[in-house]
Amino acid sequence: MPLDLDAVRGTRVNRSAADHRAATLVTRRSVKKEWQAGWLLRAVTLIDLTTLAGDDTEGRVRRLCGKARRPVRSDLLAALGMSASEVTAAAVCVYHTLVPTACEALRGSGIPVAAVSTGFPAGLSPFGTRLAEIRESVAAGAEEVDVVITRGSVLRGGWERLYDEVAGFRDACGEAHMKVILGVGELGTLANVKRAATVAMMAGADFVKTSTGKETVNATLPVGIILARAIRDYHRATGIRVGLKAAGGLKTARDALSWLILVKEELGDTWVDPRFFRVGASSLLADIERQLEHHVTGRYSAFHRHPLG
Repeated sequence: MPLDLDAVRGTRVNRSAADHRAATLVTRRSVKKEWQAGWLLRAVTLIDLTTLAGDDTEGRVRRLCGKARRPVRSDLLAALGMSASEVTAAAVCVYHTLVPTACEALRGSGIPVAAVSTGFPAGLSPFGTRLAEIRESVAAGAEEVDVVITRGSVLRGGWERLYDEVAGFRDACGEAHMKVILGVGELGTLANVKRAATVAMMAGADFVKTSTGKETVNATLPVGIILARAIRDYHRATGIRVGLKAAGGLKTARDALSWLILVKEELGDTWVDPRFFRVGASSLLADIERQLEHHVTGRYSAFHRHPLG
């Protein structure tokens, strides 16, 4: 849709209210033990298994793809009445040079490959270079592309420039799903986070994503609330559902379930689905699997009584 500057500039955010709402997600929810395993398995199906290290190799990516196909041990799934084919990761996310390796390793699985692109993580390479990266990743088989905005455009209030940038990325992505990484920890204020998300959606984002995972501050619950409400406002105005991806800092089952509550309560059950909600993570899966083992053996951990009661 065209850029609506009045809507963008008129955005206001009550920081204390967002912090208070985030606190209720952690302190005022309970999860019943009989439902715990189901929600943990749902969380697994929302994970974009990710490796974005400077020493990534083809072997590491192949191993990650194997884990995406079988993210939870077969004996645990059997004990929970599930089959291995019912639980897979949502996607595998790699640097664009490793897209061909990931596509080969995932062939026939139905699991898409997501490429980080556009000068990740800073997003400061020449615009033409960033567009070329997107096109090369799509040509190599990436079905999803995680693009990085120029954070300086947000900090300067350059909304037209940001809109044109994201619209250019949208065009280069073609049929591939585009996740727009906002880099929320570098945007200054929650109001800027909401404005940047709104501009990205107007320019054609399929998802808005919190972070690259490389910033000092990444996916926090107050940020998640602001992004969810921006998505809700956009859906009410246009009828278009945009997804949300939380990335950076989510390491425990407790973290994942807190975000699931957030999405369920702020956006509704429709969004608690890989089509509209993702978690970018590398180490999170190991803790979820530990909690599932506790559930199966009856050794419930103290990770408590919150989320999704």
